[in-house]
Amino acid sequence: MQFSERLEPLRSNVFADMDRAKAQALAAGRDLIDLSLGSSDLPVADHIIDRIRDSLDDPKTHGYALFHSTQAFREAAAHWYTQKYGVGVDPETEVLQLIGCQEGTAHLPLAILDPGDFALLQDPGYPSHAGGVYLAGGQIYAMPMLAENQFLPKFEEIPETVLAQAKMMVLSYPHNPTTAIAPLSFFREAVAFCQKHGLVLVHDFPYADFVFPEGGGESNTDAIAPSVLQADPEKTVSIEFFTFSKSYNMGGFRIAFAVGNAELILALRQVKAAIDFNQYRGILNGAIAALTGPQQLIADTVDTFRERRDVFVRALRAIGWDVPTPMATLYVWAKLPEPWSRDSVGFCTQLVQETGVAASPGVGFGKSGEGYIRLALVHPPEVLQTAVDRIAEFLGNRV
Repeated sequence: MQFSERLEPLRSNVFADMDRAKAQALAAGRDLIDLSLGSSDLPVADHIIDRIRDSLDDPKTHGYALFHSTQAFREAAAHWYTQKYGVGVDPETEVLQLIGCQEGTAHLPLAILDPGDFALLQDPGYPSHAGGVYLAGGQIYAMPMLAENQFLPKFEEIPETVLAQAKMMVLSYPHNPTTAIAPLSFFREAVAFCQKHGLVLVHDFPYADFVFPEGGGESNTDAIAPSVLQADPEKTVSIEFFTFSKSYNMGGFRIAFAVGNAELILALRQVKAAIDFNQYRGILNGAIAALTGPQQLIADTVDTFRERRDVFVRALRAIGWDVPTPMATLYVWAKLPEPWSRDSVGFCTQLVQETGVAASPGVGFGKSGEGYIRLALVHPPEVLQTAVDRIAEFLGNRV
């Protein structure tokens, strides 16, 4: 059987390899502590669940949800966005409901790229960004994200030959996996660069609310990351993706939206129309309840992950692993000790096989991620402490 060449770049998947390693550890009787996936273990708020539950008894929610059926959701999203970031949004032309950010960022290249066009992606970066470019037949120029540059790309280092063939740039801050934050001044620079070179600026924004105060301590509910549309309020080149998976713990409900340039929204809508209908209207109702209901739940969620971060970082430092304190997201981005400084897959595979602690190898996010691992803070503090105890034993047997 012969398959499309576009599948070739997708055949090698570090995370699929890690899934197999986790399954083998479970089969061997290991007690798994999975820190490899950024899937929140916290519950969805009652008022959101109640709205979804009530929708199940309404037969009007049981049919296909075409674009018009998402109007109430789009209006709620536009109002929420304007209130939060001070940028006016037209719910009819500048908002699009999505089945998760990953669906949107993977489909958008089909609307922008022709075969052979370049997309400028962060390295390391979220894997679906590259997957969407490959499926569209595009080429990737990897922008290195280095610690010495605060994990911000250097636009001046992009070759002119690449820019001549480039159509889009994808950014994501707060950044997965490095946990870096970008200031508004950086987004202004990115917008100006994309305007100059005729690029679409895509900003994946799942960790919008996951920003911690400087130096630890109590959370600051005003500490939100900047939106790219604050740097491009006229929406000349920009589109941004927001998900309910992190701020509202709704990962399994697969609900998100895009907001931005009306032409980009229309183009993505046309791609979606050929591939899927929209999310079940009961889930849309739950998302409306999330956006319009009490927002204290976000501050409480961020407080929970701040506490976990502090416990986990202290514990790792206590065993001699000097990891930086992340200022955002729900991850720790840890530089590997010797002898694994160039073998993140080997480290993660051995770690889960021998201890049951699962982490994500940095190279799975891109070549510049080699030498790091990503650890997700998706368990209570006592479980995270147990994970560190196991890591200490693993390291002690080798260092």
